[in-house]
Amino acid sequence: MSLETDLRAPGPAAPRRPTALSPLPLRGATLDPASMLGDWQRRNGVATIAHCVTHLESSGVVQNFRRLAEAGADGPAGEFAGFWFADTDLYKTLEAIGWEIGRTGTDRWNDWLVDLAGLLEKAQADDGYLNTFVQGVEGEERFAQPERTHELYTAGHLIQAAVALHRGSGDDRFLGIARRVADLVVTLDDGQGNPILDGHPEVETALVELYRETGEADYLTTAQRHIDHRGRHALPRGHFGSIYLQDHLPVRENTEAIGHSVRQLYLAAGATDVYLENGDETLLRAMEGLWRSAFGTKMYITGGHGSRHRDEAYGDPFELPPDRAYAETCAAIAAFQWCWRMLLATGQAQYAEEMERALYNTIAASTSHSGTAFFYSNPLQLRTGHEGSDEDSPSERLPWYRCACCPPNIARLLASLQAYVATGADRALQLHLLHAGTYATEGFSVTVETGYPYAGELVVTAAGSGELSVRIPSWAGGAVARIGDTPVDAVAGHYLRTSLTDGQELRISLPLLATPVRADERVDAVRGCAAITYGPLVFCLEQADLPEGVLVEQVRLDPAAAIVVGAGDIAPVRLRLSGAVKAPEPALYTSGASVKPVQEIDFTMIPYHAWANRGPGAMRVWLPLL
Repeated sequence: MSLETDLRAPGPAAPRRPTALSPLPLRGATLDPASMLGDWQRRNGVATIAHCVTHLESSGVVQNFRRLAEAGADGPAGEFAGFWFADTDLYKTLEAIGWEIGRTGTDRWNDWLVDLAGLLEKAQADDGYLNTFVQGVEGEERFAQPERTHELYTAGHLIQAAVALHRGSGDDRFLGIARRVADLVVTLDDGQGNPILDGHPEVETALVELYRETGEADYLTTAQRHIDHRGRHALPRGHFGSIYLQDHLPVRENTEAIGHSVRQLYLAAGATDVYLENGDETLLRAMEGLWRSAFGTKMYITGGHGSRHRDEAYGDPFELPPDRAYAETCAAIAAFQWCWRMLLATGQAQYAEEMERALYNTIAASTSHSGTAFFYSNPLQLRTGHEGSDEDSPSERLPWYRCACCPPNIARLLASLQAYVATGADRALQLHLLHAGTYATEGFSVTVETGYPYAGELVVTAAGSGELSVRIPSWAGGAVARIGDTPVDAVAGHYLRTSLTDGQELRISLPLLATPVRADERVDAVRGCAAITYGPLVFCLEQADLPEGVLVEQVRLDPAAAIVVGAGDIAPVRLRLSGAVKAPEPALYTSGASVKPVQEIDFTMIPYHAWANRGPGAMRVWLPLL
């Protein structure tokens, strides 16, 4: 197994066709290890990936492959462990390892990778089929229940793992396994000349990535066929119906983000990937409309997606209850990945802004400060008296889940995170996530020094000469930028554009202010409330920061009072606010005048991403106003 990495090897989602923006090579970006994201990425490499590997072994996921590899004439011994899509937990972890090798050159996982490659090769059928559930459970048949068995979803994650390992380490062995799977997928037919679809989209974006890596056009053509045939009610409706399966409307006709949120977002990412390679403008127009629905009417202020627990789905427009937010971690990651593809397609700042919102809030909240405990869903309110913690209704992060899709998904994103910060080519760089690090294209690089997102000052120093674009966030009205004594236009919601020569410094000052934010009146669940933002960060009130005898539910915010920004312990910044404590009503339902607040209070709020790191307890993002 080769562990030599081409310094020009691309990171995730690197189009072959020229696009509005060009991703940097995998090693063209390096996060400052002392920064928020750099430290998180380091912790992912040291703790999270190893944690995933340990649980893949203890939960039986790896053993599922051993059963097949060691099966005799009577079939595999023992029982299959986990959900029917458990293979993907391994594949996402393998993808994380591939990106981590590419980033650091680590050899920590070499022996394990060799062993796994051998298991997969032995378990793989002669025609390329590989699925430990269908192959390892008596009575299961290939593609007999595509609405349920996730066979192509699983294949897609294998393909993405193989691409990451190939780009990150030069490994050909997993790529060979994945190509045999993909070659089978290319041939699949429902008997009427149509591709077999999967109830959970994902294989589409994987096939495009494999096309990018190999140049094999059949993979792109097959991904396009899947997009074109989706939404024709080809799949059995199953328990939740065609909307849940993303089979209710053709992709180009669907204008509303609906159904299972992760499936919707993965399908959108796949459709955008197909556009990036074939230039079909009808797909791009459809994705722009769908994006406006998802991000304009159905997204939580924290960047979470999905308001319904029953089917892990989007609700109606503006149906965004904070306490019942499902906001699955995988949905935030999928939204981040879709926005990256839309950013590459259009170069528009709005997509980078929503990447940032999800990353610093929902995705960051999903992982404990130890890197070894995780949220599956991410509510914006946890009530006093909520007991227990499971993947549907957390009171604290758990080390693993029966449905363990989120922890390895976090690991694969974090291992490749530097690849999403900037783009560039031909002595031009574009900085989308304003984070400390070094970002380079041929002949031109910049080093960014900043404490962002906790501080608003950035110093960008050039090595070589080139063109630089820096996104100025939409909340940063009044931003100031200078090169020496020369001012540079910095307009909120747009890109600052300038030229730099070797050694020149661009200094940017963003006005980080603690700001009360209200929701659209149609978000009934938080009418009469405000959330507090500080730059891209959303803040929350935790029970741990209130005096004894005062409950989170009793606190009301004084919107006219000053908000004091100070240094924190659980996170670098905390906010000090003023309000009042409202006494409980005398009964559950009461007529007459409401009980008045009886006590003024000053209280502390912390970044939402830091909540539940001091033990379980009540929390809320949206505070009622006095």
